[in-house]
Amino acid sequence: MRSLHPGRAGEPPIGLHLDRSGVHFDASEPSDLEQILSRSPLDDSAVLGQARDAIARLKDAHLSKYSAVDPHIDPPAPGYVLVVDQTLGDASVAASGADRATFIDMLVRAQEDHPGAKVLIKTHPETRMALRNGYFTAADAGGRVSLCTDPISPWHLLEGAIAVYTVSSQLGFEAILAGHKPHVFGQPFYAGWGLTEDYQPVPRRQRRLTRAQLFAGAMMEYPVWYDPYTDALCDLSRVIDSLEARARAWREDRQGWVASGMRMWKRRPLQRFFGQEAGIRFEDDPQKAAAAGRPRMVWAGKAGPEHDGAVRVEDGFLRSRGLGAELIPPLSLVTDDLGIYYDPTGPSRLEHRIAARETLRPDQARRAERLIARLIDGQLSKYNLHLPAPDLPAGHKVLVPGQVEDDASILKGAGAERTNLELLQAVRAARPNAVVIYKPHPDVEAGLRSGAVDAGGLADVVATDADPVALLDQVQEVWTITSLMGFEALLRGVGVTTLGAPFYAGWGLTEDRGDVPARRVARPSLEGLVHAALIDYPRYFDPVTGIPCPVEVMVDRLTHGPLPRPGLGNRSLSKLQGLFATWSFLWR
Repeated sequence: MRSLHPGRAGEPPIGLHLDRSGVHFDASEPSDLEQILSRSPLDDSAVLGQARDAIARLKDAHLSKYSAVDPHIDPPAPGYVLVVDQTLGDASVAASGADRATFIDMLVRAQEDHPGAKVLIKTHPETRMALRNGYFTAADAGGRVSLCTDPISPWHLLEGAIAVYTVSSQLGFEAILAGHKPHVFGQPFYAGWGLTEDYQPVPRRQRRLTRAQLFAGAMMEYPVWYDPYTDALCDLSRVIDSLEARARAWREDRQGWVASGMRMWKRRPLQRFFGQEAGIRFEDDPQKAAAAGRPRMVWAGKAGPEHDGAVRVEDGFLRSRGLGAELIPPLSLVTDDLGIYYDPTGPSRLEHRIAARETLRPDQARRAERLIARLIDGQLSKYNLHLPAPDLPAGHKVLVPGQVEDDASILKGAGAERTNLELLQAVRAARPNAVVIYKPHPDVEAGLRSGAVDAGGLADVVATDADPVALLDQVQEVWTITSLMGFEALLRGVGVTTLGAPFYAGWGLTEDRGDVPARRVARPSLEGLVHAALIDYPRYFDPVTGIPCPVEVMVDRLTHGPLPRPGLGNRSLSKLQGLFATWSFLWR
């Protein structure tokens, strides 16, 4: 896994091979990698389990040596023979003693071995980008032979292939991981271990390896991996996290966006989030936006029938250190092509992701468990205000988080109780002997949004200017309409009762007194819910490096910093920056 784009496109590698014996692509003498594959035990069950998990992650995320591929591009109908081209003069081809004649011989052999089958020549990404020529040309296509130049995921191509032919391409290695036994006409590092059909055997390679052993040696023991967020070395899982975040951003943003319903102060953060590949064009006129010839996005709260087909955008669940109403820019945003998470009247992409996480692989469960632990240890929440918390009276304590009463989640997802007063009345009626703690919403406390209420006679404690996370550590229950604090309570093992239909209700993890959608029939674990809501659904932006990042990096920033904070002139400055961001597509 080198990078998103090839090095000739100007992108540095995310990993290196530091080989003191030779080089992995030249079989004329044993490299460090060959010695690892020949002599290292490669029998530790934990390591091999990690290898199998990593292989599954690469397939799921469609990561490869160069990961600027689009999983949404459909491959040809299954049943073809895949023949892999390489760049002219490639060092691994030369080291194998191969040339164009070898590639032509391979193409002929593929057709002879599979009479009647279609043959697909996969061109190299650098050839597609016009950076280097390949060994095959358009003249080699014809009849049942065709060229494939689109950025199709190699994992999709391998899934539909009945056989794979290569000289020394890394795609042959990935073919092994995908379950193939590729036909190899050169001497790449992955040949000679019993996993390939070798036309130029390397006699000294006599050991027989499993796919997991080959992967562990080549991807876990041999390389040196780099973490751009900490400027330090790291392990393979961190690299997969990083490349997955960056690949997702490229895939979603590469065609450029036209955005509607975006307030001026939000435009600069949105450009940084979604405009790095092709600057966002901001256009509120629905007809002009539809005519722009680009994918469309709209701020979810501004979406109407005229925005059908547009992706909804909203703040993520680990948003920032500070309030959005104070114009603190978000560090996470969600995009939803089906609906939006807070609107239960229709399905959302988050609902689909939660249902899909009813079953987790071991690595997915471990990642979610680690994330939950770090959120708890770091006392992290949506806004991370880190205020003090009062000492609460003894007894069975119920926390009631107040909400912004004109918030979209209330307008769309509330049940019979739609105000903070009605919520408090319902709690007191159901828990007459409990210690009820009312926590006003931070935006309401700051006087920025509506929802102020006189809680006297209903709440025993009104926890103004208090840290909601610190309160969660002292209570046994949370009652809410749709507040995100219900989700944050679940992370900490606190019982949650919902009176509306927030995204986390209806999955068997909460007591639901409101009407939740009948379509929520999956029963994910807490780890499955967290994986969907905090790993799969949002996108995160690292303000330090200025690149997309995985959730773990955002947790690092929110816990330890550094995290730039806008100054006192943020309101005026943000609006001015938003004005310029409107036109930034002209110079990007």
